[in-house]
Amino acid sequence: MTVKSEYKNVGLLFGSQAMFMTNQVVLITLSGLVGQMLASDKSLATLPVSTVVVATALTTIPASLLMKRVGRRTGFMIGTTIGLIGVLMSIYAIWIASFWMFVTATFTMGINGGFSQYYRFAAAEVASEDFKSRAISLVISGGIAAGVIGPFLVRQTNDMFATPFIGSYIALLGVGLVTFLFLLFLSVPKLTEEDRQAVGRPLSHITRASAFIIAAMTAAIAYAVMSLIMTATPIAMYSHGFDVPQSSSVIQWHVMAMFVPSLFTGSLIHRFGTLKIMFSGLVLLLGCVALAVNGVDLFNFTAALFILGLGWNFAFIGASTLLTETYRPAERAKVQATNDFLVFGTVAAASLSSGVLLNAFDWNTVNYFALPFLAVTIMVVLWYGLRSLKAPA
Repeated sequence: MTVKSEYKNVGLLFGSQAMFMTNQVVLITLSGLVGQMLASDKSLATLPVSTVVVATALTTIPASLLMKRVGRRTGFMIGTTIGLIGVLMSIYAIWIASFWMFVTATFTMGINGGFSQYYRFAAAEVASEDFKSRAISLVISGGIAAGVIGPFLVRQTNDMFATPFIGSYIALLGVGLVTFLFLLFLSVPKLTEEDRQAVGRPLSHITRASAFIIAAMTAAIAYAVMSLIMTATPIAMYSHGFDVPQSSSVIQWHVMAMFVPSLFTGSLIHRFGTLKIMFSGLVLLLGCVALAVNGVDLFNFTAALFILGLGWNFAFIGASTLLTETYRPAERAKVQATNDFLVFGTVAAASLSSGVLLNAFDWNTVNYFALPFLAVTIMVVLWYGLRSLKAPA
């Protein structure tokens, strides 16, 4: 693949990621509030957000195996189509004020996430070895555009109609159609017939390797902590007297922190090494908890969510880069699927726990809940890094 082709495909994946993350920003910002509006049991308010993550977790394995057979482009388009069906269902659910139909709709939208999470791996597949970590980082940086577009859509459309929030979900139809335009021009090399037929090493052998365990564990805990705190934020802010534009602004800063660093995270990994960046990300997540429990004014929410996004970026991109070093071409579908199932299964549990903890206890409890998981992961990454230094060259 030529350098021109590399950059074209990475650019198209960047655009697709931007649209997918715009969809996610709107869902994160509003779905808990819609849930609170529609649910008779307010402890279920964050369930629509959680079902997005549950659906993503359940879809990661079949999506990866399907794309092994039909290719990345076709798989991504199938996921986008399912996502659009979910958007239509959500619009109707809000219109008729049906909580459980809205939950079904967000679950359907979450299926698209099971496909779209592979944009970052598709970036590695269209890039040369030297460009790989930066390609992953650049595609993930599509969230920068989402950090601007998503909150803008929320502010401009959430009260556009008499029925609250319905305008924002109508806007998501356009987001899905733009994704289709990007995918029409995407070209990701398909596996050769030999690689498609080959089974590679046993999955149990690959997943017992320390590098896989560290990569999957770091990605899972970083993403889960991010989801745990982020899911609770709009409702926690609402309960402390903040309005939708203010919570949307906090989410915007959070999303920008998640993705703006992606412009240079790949270069930092190239310069300092994958493990150092992963470790730095986990330490930043600890900093988020410290800020969050220190107060409930607008500054604390904004600063904590900003640090949360930055920590997620370093830990998740580092873990994704490390994962690409653990498999051969014939093994990528099953290894990527296993990794993302573990990651999003953990994220789903965290997201479901978020609403329960917030309803039963308070905002501080949600944050304290993350501490033991972060502490264990930091120690494991530190152990692996020290062991790697002692290993013979």
